[in-house]
Amino acid sequence: MHTVDSPVFDADNHYYEALDAFTRHLNPADGPRVIQWADVGGRKYHAIGGRICRAVTNPTFDPVSPAGSLMEYFRGNPDGRSPLELLGKPEPIRPEYRDRDARLKVMDAQGIEKIWLFPTLGMVYEDLLKHDPGGVILMFRAFNRWLVEDWGTEYQNRIFAAPYISLADVDEAVAELEWALDQGARSVVMRAAAPTTDGGPRSPSDEMFDPFWARVNESGITVVVHAGDAGLSSNGYAPDGFSATFKGGRSTPNIKMFAIERAAHDFLATLILERLFERFPNIRVASVENGSEFLAPLFRKLAGTKRKMPGYFSEDPVVTFRRHIWINPFWEDDVNEIVDFMGDDRVIFGSDWPHIEGMQEPTDWVTELQKLEPESVARIMGGNVSVLNERQPAR
Repeated sequence: MHTVDSPVFDADNHYYEALDAFTRHLNPADGPRVIQWADVGGRKYHAIGGRICRAVTNPTFDPVSPAGSLMEYFRGNPDGRSPLELLGKPEPIRPEYRDRDARLKVMDAQGIEKIWLFPTLGMVYEDLLKHDPGGVILMFRAFNRWLVEDWGTEYQNRIFAAPYISLADVDEAVAELEWALDQGARSVVMRAAAPTTDGGPRSPSDEMFDPFWARVNESGITVVVHAGDAGLSSNGYAPDGFSATFKGGRSTPNIKMFAIERAAHDFLATLILERLFERFPNIRVASVENGSEFLAPLFRKLAGTKRKMPGYFSEDPVVTFRRHIWINPFWEDDVNEIVDFMGDDRVIFGSDWPHIEGMQEPTDWVTELQKLEPESVARIMGGNVSVLNERQPAR
């Protein structure tokens, strides 16, 4: 583990949901419509919308593979080992994955002062129920009440858990945002996808969602767009549907490897192209666990669009992007390149701990920042997230 000479605020930590995370506050009568546990061959799976979900091999997370099991694979797999070999033998779930006091002790040992905390299953399940927007609302309303009970939105001024927001229904999204603000939330999280409403899929910056974005703008809360199941189609090039397993041929390279960055590219580009930040200049968006290598082609395309459509944008769209959006690179990305694109005040550190594709020791990422000045390192490893973690209401 590497030490950092400034306070560390990890912008990408996760919990493994409690067994009743989705059902504790869900009316049992809504279980068949929304979500319930099912036993299949002696193993527990969630049934979502009446269909068994196998996106995650073991949604009870007991046992679960150790944190950072696939770190060497994502580092470039220097030994050429298979992902299944690297995963090794799962271990019993650790208390810190579900208990906030146990998590604080681990954070102390890791040299982490504060964390943003996000769902695991919660980032996958909206797409599986998107055909029923009302069911999506019921699911995440119940989920967020569990979140506040087990983790809180702010615990000991160190753990900051983000309620999940779906735009499937704009009125319900506004109501859930108001509830999150009342709970003291510093951020809310959503997936990088066009939400499916009763009228079909719509752009997240469509004017129909302006009541939600207006409240975000007024309150100054940060919206985190986090990797999840965005429902992107592979158009026949690869099997569709989210899967966390490497079995069944999914360990072979295919275009689904690029799905996370494709989803983030499309989501963030749309916010710029539809001039969301011109309508709401106080909105701050953090892109977390979506990678960053899409920035170069995106910035070229935005510059080209500006040239082709003079007068459409009130300013250079790349400048707008840099003002309103913060980027958390994958830890294996070239952070120096991303700092060149975004500036050191718009790049944030996130370890994805304790997920298998994350880092075993979060602060080890500081070794990637050796070419930067100490002031830049301090911003990226904590200072920038600290700014995002404080609400900045519109004046």
